[in-house]
Amino acid sequence: MNKSQQRKPSKPVHPKLNTIHTTFKQAFIIKKNPFPWIKALNAGLAAALPIVIGFSLGYLEYGLLASIGAFTYLYVFNQPYAQRAKRIFCVALGMSLSMVLGSLLAPYPLGTSIVMGLIGAVAIFIFGALKITGPSALFFVLSFAMATGMPSDPSLALLRGGFVFLGGGLSWIICMAGWFISPHGPETTAIKKVYVELAYFLDSIGKANFDIARHQTVLVMKQAENMLLAGYSSKRKTDTFTRLFLLNEQANRIFLETLDLSMEKNLTIPSELAQSLRNLAQAIGTKKRKTANILRLHGVGKELENLFMKIHNASRILNDPIEKIQQEVRISKPSLKTTFLNAFDKNSIVFLSAIKFGIILMLASIIAYSFGFDRSYWVPLSCAAVMSGPTVIATFHRAVQRTFGTIIGVLLASVILVSVHNGYMVAFIILCLTFLTELFIVRNYGIAAMFFTPSALVMAEYSAKVYKFSFFATVRITDIIVGVIIGLIGIFLVGRKSASSVLNHFTVATIRSQGQFLLSLFSKNNQSIHFEECKERDRMQTNLVNLLTVYDTALGELFSNKAKLESLWPVIFSVNQIGYYLESSFKYYERPTLPDKDLAQLLYVFETMALTLENNQYPIEKHVPEIEGFSNIQNQILNLQKALRFEESF
Repeated sequence: MNKSQQRKPSKPVHPKLNTIHTTFKQAFIIKKNPFPWIKALNAGLAAALPIVIGFSLGYLEYGLLASIGAFTYLYVFNQPYAQRAKRIFCVALGMSLSMVLGSLLAPYPLGTSIVMGLIGAVAIFIFGALKITGPSALFFVLSFAMATGMPSDPSLALLRGGFVFLGGGLSWIICMAGWFISPHGPETTAIKKVYVELAYFLDSIGKANFDIARHQTVLVMKQAENMLLAGYSSKRKTDTFTRLFLLNEQANRIFLETLDLSMEKNLTIPSELAQSLRNLAQAIGTKKRKTANILRLHGVGKELENLFMKIHNASRILNDPIEKIQQEVRISKPSLKTTFLNAFDKNSIVFLSAIKFGIILMLASIIAYSFGFDRSYWVPLSCAAVMSGPTVIATFHRAVQRTFGTIIGVLLASVILVSVHNGYMVAFIILCLTFLTELFIVRNYGIAAMFFTPSALVMAEYSAKVYKFSFFATVRITDIIVGVIIGLIGIFLVGRKSASSVLNHFTVATIRSQGQFLLSLFSKNNQSIHFEECKERDRMQTNLVNLLTVYDTALGELFSNKAKLESLWPVIFSVNQIGYYLESSFKYYERPTLPDKDLAQLLYVFETMALTLENNQYPIEKHVPEIEGFSNIQNQILNLQKALRFEESF
């Protein structure tokens, strides 16, 4: 074969270009999440009803203002109603205040830019510190931005804010309607899921999926505990809530007992136990609780008999009269002050994310107003929407999705604004667009952007009565592109490696705090530790939450070292398991007092592991003293030492 005929080897693609190409394709993936039909319909009704009422009374512009407040409903998730009532009220109040501030500051571009950045930063910080899922700062920024684009008249600030609050109030009524049917519906669903996962965990013992099942069970139980804490009210404690709380506590006991049994290699867990847990799950939340069928075991050893009795006790908690259940409900919730102070730290990922978000949003707003863009507020609003992604990769996905989705959405909005001038038709269109937004937001953000773009445009522009197709299409597309570019540049410059750079720090801090907490658990007078005021426990929980947040954020960095992150996962997993076991030991057992030499050895082990990570040293396994009745803690510390052998430090 001639040299000229030989095929030249293809030039390898640069790794970073390949990463960008892969990330770009991922933006168009359609997820297989179930459609939230009920939530989508309720969101549509919440947005459309204010417009219908306003137009019927001859005040369409006021109806459109109230419809902005209806965005409050988009903050409704599967929260307990006790928490939902407070959260949605606060969101409605915050959006109203944003509207008032936007109306007052509209004549002052620099003041508008600064306050917009502050609103975004404060909202990101609060939602991050309280670990609230959802749109976060987006709709507070939207309410403020829309106010700056309305005819400048500071005297109307309170009136506009009042109508936004009325729209939020209507959303509050709609989202709380389910309370009359099932006051503890979200909590009940969470506890049912716990017992389903427990059954799956029992089935996994001795199989290849054991570690996955164990991790998933811990995750589900932690979510259920957070759900119950969120739904707790010291002023109104119902029998149903008490049962659910005790069922979750009993599930933790069953899980720990099963973990102990899983250490015995030759022990087989009878399938009847897993089936009994599934029967319990089916019975939770039903009126005919007696249908819970606990399958009796015969001819088994003492260990399995103890596990059976714990499952049987769960059935008693579900079925017996509440006054016969001799178990104390102990609720431990950190105060809001403690929560915010823990998040207000120079190394806190929540605090750093809030500062970055606020600065980039402020710069986007300054650029928009300085260059005199038509409808300047759409630039920072688009920037905020793009930056709402939890990671750098998610931000890139949102940029791609929002660009394509908005272009189609702008064309749709322009057609609506040019051709539809009847208030009732506007309300119906808003209902349909909001319904489709909520329906598809769980599948792909870009598809949702095709619907929420015209929805927001109609609300913001309809009262202006300017229906020129080319104007709206050109202005909106220009603004979205500029906003997306600013958001991407900002996130890329300040956030591409920030989580990775502090990951070791948070891992070290968490391991050290766990050693301190373990010391308080098993030292002299450990029974005198007050459940609600254990500083070592609070410190460990804060560090653990920060660690998991930072690790998830690092996974989403565009050019992160995936090999290093994957090598660290066994460490993160073991640290998370130790935290769970220590927390469970604090709540459920009579704890022994360890000799001083054992406590000193345990502290030495934790400090050695922390120094291994901190100084990038080769780990040497140390002896871990036996903790009678708490073999799970001892075994997991040994697992953590092994995991550190394969970890690559950052």
